[in-house]
Amino acid sequence: MYTATLMLLGSGELGKEFTIAAKRLGCRIIACDRYANAPAMQMADACEVFPMLDGKKLRAAVEKHKPDVIVPEIEAIDTATLEELEKAGWRVAPSAKAVKLTMNRDGIRDFAAHELGLVTSKYRFAESREEALAAAQEVGLPCVIKPVMSSSGKGQSTAKKAEDVGAAWDYAVEKMRGDRPRVIVEEFIKFDSEITLLTVATKDGVIFSAPVGHHQELGDYRESWQPATIPLEALQSARFQSRKIVEALGGYGIFGVEFFVCGDQAIFSELSPRPHDTGMVTLISQFPNQFELHLRAILQLPIPSIELIGPSASAVILGDRESDQFSYEGVAEALALGAPRNPVDLRIFAKPLTLKNRRMGIALARGENVNHAIDRAKAAASRVQIRYRD
Repeated sequence: MYTATLMLLGSGELGKEFTIAAKRLGCRIIACDRYANAPAMQMADACEVFPMLDGKKLRAAVEKHKPDVIVPEIEAIDTATLEELEKAGWRVAPSAKAVKLTMNRDGIRDFAAHELGLVTSKYRFAESREEALAAAQEVGLPCVIKPVMSSSGKGQSTAKKAEDVGAAWDYAVEKMRGDRPRVIVEEFIKFDSEITLLTVATKDGVIFSAPVGHHQELGDYRESWQPATIPLEALQSARFQSRKIVEALGGYGIFGVEFFVCGDQAIFSELSPRPHDTGMVTLISQFPNQFELHLRAILQLPIPSIELIGPSASAVILGDRESDQFSYEGVAEALALGAPRNPVDLRIFAKPLTLKNRRMGIALARGENVNHAIDRAKAAASRVQIRYRD
């Protein structure tokens, strides 16, 4: 009856778009998350609500639904249980090893720098205010301090002088996920640009999308665009490093590999073994989009080529407070900005709760060039207003 049964661990906006892609190819989706009515749950065949860090409940859900593939969508998952499930014969996409090493920034950074020899910034880890201060002095000020595990850049800040380190430590610990107060203290890189290289590990080898550029605030992306223009030497370096790390992590699927670009150099930053938030732009910029690529790679389906449609951008729509009583206005005004050659589109995620700076939707736009696309996406996003009723 179904092409495959896929279990999503995490059911946010990325999981929702993945679910849409999977349903189009006849898959059955089991959506799991820590809260009910998460975006992907609204599209799924069945749902389970439990904390992904609860290994017993995770195992029970897998044994109940018997998925062909377990597809993690978030970092905060009991990876020890995933490893046990994989050893017992359950398939994890891309692999339990990839999910475990990328769950925390310390795991993937040490793996990239020490085992694979990738180019990274200077960094140290700290488990107390005192260790954070010592680490900051060692890597140099200013420095970036962030939790080893968080979502969407939460808890990241820059300490410009020694007196800032304590507050940065407190902020990182406040926003961290998991049960250990540990941060990464990282050299501040004066980069020319930041990119995400969407790297797809398939049964026939590794392929790449055009690089995605992005702008961040408070550690989370605000706009992304494709293609990002970077020096050829930097692109070749990013591709070489991405191929090396995804092949080492194993499995099939898409990896969002982030780099700082400094002149001709690509400096490895982070990696997500799943569709990437900055890659939402591919919903309008390329075919197949990142969610379709992830699905096809997981199911070992053909991917003849990746076609870049045109210069495109995404811009976020944010909440500004906590509320479960709200509505959206300005959708028609945003969509009216579209033109035949340069369309505008929206994705409203339908999250049941707004929070301050929580991503509630995005605007998508194509343009005559990247800067034009960014301006149009930002203009469309600004038209959409969240109206609160409490």
